[in-house]
Amino acid sequence: MKLHLDGSSHTPLYLQLEAALRERLASGEWRSGQALPPERELAQQLGVSRITLRRALERLEDEGLLIRRQGSGTYVSQRVEQTLTALTGFSQDMAARGLKASSRWLQRGIFRATPEEALAFGLSPTAEVSRLERLRLTEGEPMALELAALPVRYLPDPQAVEDSLYAYLDLHGLRPVRALQRLRAVAALPRVAELLAIRPGDPVLYIERLTYLPDGSVLEFTRSHYRGDRYDFVAELKGGK
Repeated sequence: MKLHLDGSSHTPLYLQLEAALRERLASGEWRSGQALPPERELAQQLGVSRITLRRALERLEDEGLLIRRQGSGTYVSQRVEQTLTALTGFSQDMAARGLKASSRWLQRGIFRATPEEALAFGLSPTAEVSRLERLRLTEGEPMALELAALPVRYLPDPQAVEDSLYAYLDLHGLRPVRALQRLRAVAALPRVAELLAIRPGDPVLYIERLTYLPDGSVLEFTRSHYRGDRYDFVAELKGGK
């Protein structure tokens, strides 16, 4: 397993090592979620000093390819791919990948609509909406911060929603049939960073989604922040004729 690093190269050894380890991660030699050997053991296997190894690992950790857990070790990060062509909820996405999803409620109730929400639903400025804010986790790790709003007529009791909003909507014959989704990269504000266990200013994917019922009514207005180091959004593109 020892690597042949070029000590006479102008490229520092830790950067050579970083590139070699990146190749191994890309090839799947180290699987998603797998623990790396302890530093001392791994340095011996690779034939490098622990200082060189640590610098390489730190750079890969900064990129989100590795996760260091205090007192536990270093692990290959678990990235999640989500298609942009299917209208599903977080719980369904994770279950389809064999991952355990969970949520932590931050707020769940009826509130006066914000100007943005009133505009989305075509409500008066004094109208109320049902609002659900959750921290979404995969295998116990924070993945996304999700804030969903619905007109009160569609969700009169927000406390009735348990694990899955879409399961509740299905049960009440309110399954959305289409959605308009807008994505952009933003820097994490302090509250978002704290909840997602990242640093303020780290990149996150901000997503706004409007979902529609068959009659064209707006059912749901959701604003989410997804960890940029854990999530990949994938779209299939087809060539035109």
